[in-house]
Amino acid sequence: MTAAALSGLLALALAGCTTPEPEPTPTSAFSSEDEAFAAAEETYRAYVDALNQVDLSDPETFEAVYSWTTGEANAEARKTFAQMHADGWTVSGISVVNLVEPSSGSDAESNAIGLAICLDVADVTLVDAEGSSMVSADRPDLQSMLIRLEPSTATSTGMAINQFSGRDGEPRCE
Repeated sequence: MTAAALSGLLALALAGCTTPEPEPTPTSAFSSEDEAFAAAEETYRAYVDALNQVDLSDPETFEAVYSWTTGEANAEARKTFAQMHADGWTVSGISVVNLVEPSSGSDAESNAIGLAICLDVADVTLVDAEGSSMVSADRPDLQSMLIRLEPSTATSTGMAINQFSGRDGEPRCE
C-alpha cells in the first residue's frame, strides 16, 4: 500500500512538472482608465508632432515617427515613407489634432486603448517629383480615424500606436 501511494504521488509530481505555467496576465502600468487615456492621448499628440517634422528627403526625420509606433502601424509607416522618399515626394504643412476621445478598440485584457481621432489635414500638401499634387481632390480636410495603442516600454508615455483605421459615426469630425 505504501509503494502504491508513493507511486501515485510520484506520478502526480511528474505530471506537475510537465504542466505548462499559465500565461501571466498583463498588468497595467496605469493606475486608472483616465491615466491610461491621458498617456494614449499624449502618445498620439507626440506622434503628430513628429509627423509634422518629417522631411521626405531626409529619412532620419522618419525615426521620430517610428518611435511612437509598433506592429502594423510601424510596418506601414516604414513602407510608406520609404516609398515616398524613393519617389522624390515632398510634404508641407502641418496636421492639427482637433479631437481625441476614448473609443472602441480598448481591451482590458491586453491593456490596449482605442481613441477616436479627428485630424485637420487641410494645410497638408504632398507633391511628387514633378510637382504634381498627390492629394486626392475629394480628400476631406478633417480625417476621422480610430487609433489603437498598446503598452510600450520604448516610449516616454508607456504607450505606442499599433493600428490606424478609418472611422464612421460618433464623434463626428466637423
